[in-house]
Amino acid sequence: MSDLISKLQWRYAAKKMNPEKAVPQEKVERILEAIRLTATSSGLQPYEVIVVTNKEIREKIKPIAWNQGQITDGSHLLVFAAWDNYTAERINGMFDLVNAQRGFTSEGWENYRKMLLSTYPERDAEVNFNHAARQAYIGLGTALIAAAEEQVDATPMEGFDPKALDEILGLKARGLRSVAILPLGYREEAEDWLVNLKKVRRAREDFITEVA
Repeated sequence: MSDLISKLQWRYAAKKMNPEKAVPQEKVERILEAIRLTATSSGLQPYEVIVVTNKEIREKIKPIAWNQGQITDGSHLLVFAAWDNYTAERINGMFDLVNAQRGFTSEGWENYRKMLLSTYPERDAEVNFNHAARQAYIGLGTALIAAAEEQVDATPMEGFDPKALDEILGLKARGLRSVAILPLGYREEAEDWLVNLKKVRRAREDFITEVA
């Protein structure tokens, strides 16, 4: 069995985290770097990750997130916040960054830029937000795998009031909308009812179809 598979078998959505045990910053940085390096549509990276360690702010977030204890018992709370819309400025910003980093431009790349500029900004803002949100979920999935690799517990959550969270973190002014949150910490094994239960997933033949 590969080391990655064994770590994915180890991971689960911890229900109780140890408030006395903080995730080392170097582990958090590697998880964040994995998110930064992950795939997004057209390479636009249309979301940001807000890392909340401030205890008072996390105490404000907890009541608008079904009072889930991991939000305050974990040492770090990652908030995945998608762009509220695709704009010409945002699209050009990423294309210009690519050109600057690579040190050249290509006709095909510039034609692709023109195609996005002629379609994305013209669409309804909610359509664009939903597209950006799906990219944020790719980052969330990468974060879960990276956390497992670091043997850090991570509990993905959609159970929160996005508008209230956006207000707490001032996201609207930044053109962002919260999509998902991810507490990072370490399981409190003696108090977590889920820790020793068998991981259950659908059988391979019920989950995967091969078209040869």
